Amino acid sequence: MALPGISQALLQSYERDGGINRADRANLPSKPAVARLMEDLLALLFPGFHSPPPGSHRELIDFVEERLARLHRGLTEELRKTLGANEESEQAEEEVAQWFLARLPETRERLATDVDATFSGDPAAESTEEVLLAYPGVEAIATYRLAHLLYRRGVPLLPRMMTEWAHSRTGIDIHPGAEIGPYFFIDHGTGIVIGETCRIGRAVKIYHGVTLGARSTAGGRKLRGSKRHPTIEDYVTIYPGATILGGETVIGAHSVIGGNVWLTEPVPPYSVVTLAQQEAEVRKRGSDPGRSIGA
Repeated sequence: MALPGISQALLQSYERDGGINRADRANLPSKPAVARLMEDLLALLFPGFHSPPPGSHRELIDFVEERLARLHRGLTEELRKTLGANEESEQAEEEVAQWFLARLPETRERLATDVDATFSGDPAAESTEEVLLAYPGVEAIATYRLAHLLYRRGVPLLPRMMTEWAHSRTGIDIHPGAEIGPYFFIDHGTGIVIGETCRIGRAVKIYHGVTLGARSTAGGRKLRGSKRHPTIEDYVTIYPGATILGGETVIGAHSVIGGNVWLTEPVPPYSVVTLAQQEAEVRKRGSDPGRSIGA
């Protein structure tokens, strides 16, 4: 087919399959703009790690004020695209932007627990600087915690774009709707999937290749709003390749889930779950978990 024919066929497909193009000029959030927002947010959360370190206290003040102003402009614009353009939404986007930015200090406090858990829990880590510069789990968790704020506020689309930005960089897929407690440690991280309705408690450690998912999505949109993903209670460790599915699946506190285990049923506290002849075997462990991070 000659180029004019290809061009005509594409134009016809735009008319026929309009849901997968923006030829109608709908103004949606921009992926490059979301990436810039995330870079600026991480620079504010971890100054000197995602931007050049300030040479003086005065430079630090100027840096924070400049990045906050830039973030306010950029976030308000992307919220305007997300919430729609009308007088009511203009007030809403400004309110949401201010509300979100005002929560950056408390987000830093929560992230400090995640960095502490990562450094304290990994004997290979030489310093917190190494954790912040070289551990993808920290970036994925930081992005999730920011996106979760907007998700809680009911902002559509933008939180998913934020966590997908981190997903593309780290290989860690955390839905912004998940609820994750402090002192969260992702080790290595590649291939982790954490679903929308997951609830994860305090001081949980997850290795690469872990899936916390739904048992089935055959019901499609009818399942929206239901508890589809598992609950992981405090001080649980989940080793590589484990798959834990279902909204009624609760992993009791202080349990250890072994590598490549497949679980769709609840596990009582202080359990050790391992593969035995290709089937999951559950046994009790001692009452002293031997960990103090986040206690």
